[in-house]
Amino acid sequence: MAEFSQKQYMEDVAQIMAVRARGPQPMAFVHTYGCQQNVADGEKIKGQLEEMGFGFTDDVNEADFILFNTCAIREHAEDRVFGNVGALKNVKRRHPSVLIALCGCMMEQEHVAERIRKSFPYVNLVFGTHVIHKFPELMFRMLTDGRRVFERGDDSEDQQIVEGLPIHRDGNVRAWCTVMYGCDNFCSYCIVPYVRGRERSRSPQAILEEFTGLVQAGYKDITLLGQNVNSYGKHREEGVNFSALLRMLDEVEGDYRIRFMTSHPKDATHELIDTIAQGKHISHHLHLPFQSGNNRVLREMNRGYTREKYLDLIAYAKDKIPDLSLTSDIIVGFPGETYEEFLDTVDLIRRVEFTSLYTFIYSPRVGTRAAKMDDPIPAEEKTKWFQELCAVQEQIAARRCAAAVGTVQRVLVEEQNEKTGLLTGRTDGNVVVDFPGDASRIGTFADVRVIAARNWILRGELEEAND
Repeated sequence: MAEFSQKQYMEDVAQIMAVRARGPQPMAFVHTYGCQQNVADGEKIKGQLEEMGFGFTDDVNEADFILFNTCAIREHAEDRVFGNVGALKNVKRRHPSVLIALCGCMMEQEHVAERIRKSFPYVNLVFGTHVIHKFPELMFRMLTDGRRVFERGDDSEDQQIVEGLPIHRDGNVRAWCTVMYGCDNFCSYCIVPYVRGRERSRSPQAILEEFTGLVQAGYKDITLLGQNVNSYGKHREEGVNFSALLRMLDEVEGDYRIRFMTSHPKDATHELIDTIAQGKHISHHLHLPFQSGNNRVLREMNRGYTREKYLDLIAYAKDKIPDLSLTSDIIVGFPGETYEEFLDTVDLIRRVEFTSLYTFIYSPRVGTRAAKMDDPIPAEEKTKWFQELCAVQEQIAARRCAAAVGTVQRVLVEEQNEKTGLLTGRTDGNVVVDFPGDASRIGTFADVRVIAARNWILRGELEEAND
């Protein structure tokens, strides 16, 4: 555990950028791709930029500094990044002084960094996930050396946890709180352990301090983040596992919800379910990715559990938390998967009846074991499977949402739709609800009666309007 120690670099960069800026203040354009952990990393990067004197813009043509925070989880995400980086060539031509940087999971892959080095010479700075805490130092080197800077993590000091990074949070209702980094599971299809490193847990004290500060600052929906939160604390001496951490945070006084992701089924326990059921602030929503409903495919994925174990855990959870909302991740068309094995996944979906699913067609990742497996099923066939699965889930989601009509839900109001004027919020089960109301309610909880359902979105009206 180390403390952030880049203050001098931030001051030096601020002085340099004050001179370089095209306007009265240097402006940064920051775009984050991918998961919630990437979003949380992006907020730390923006916090450091803010300390270096930057303001923020949504227009790349107004920016003095452009940064893409990248995702490596699927090929489509990488293709989008390369396409958007290619488009920056025209921005650089119009504004030669603009500085361009790439960071995130993609940049921890040697073949990606090398492609950037050779094919995109106008990119000035490339750095990986392990060196976010060195960002001001890297900026200073880029500005003073006159050369491109490439910095990726290693297996030693750059895999430490650094506390005290400044954070620029993008909203004032929902917030992210990272509890651990990295992953030890090495699922055969997943690049995450290679780009984010092995599991490292923050201290319970540091998490409690940040969490308490978020509650006191008025955040109402706080999500605890980790690649596998159920592994929290395994390598620490305090003896605090994830369930114990949840109970500790749940004791913080205030009106708020706790969410968390992602949970791995092999480490999800009855203790975790009991903790959710007994909690005062813990959302009755569990995101528990099962990926496949077939045991042979699960073994090839190196998931560490069986279909039967997953269903047993779900049955226990539904018994202890009758109003539990379940969501999950699914991979369609894993190498070697047959149609009959795919149907086991469809059957599991029907048995569990998830609120919603995040479903993806398998995407090979360079460096993973699955990328070397025989994959005889053509993409067109996998697409048909994908569509079949989505059709089943849409029926389930429509039925579940229809069952909510007439109920009163406690909804956290998050924003107002500019086009419709309706307020938008989320239930405890993480279901979106639209309803008429005044914008002054944003950031508060409201009792909303559900009057209509549209697949995975509900329509409601304020309960007090019926009094």
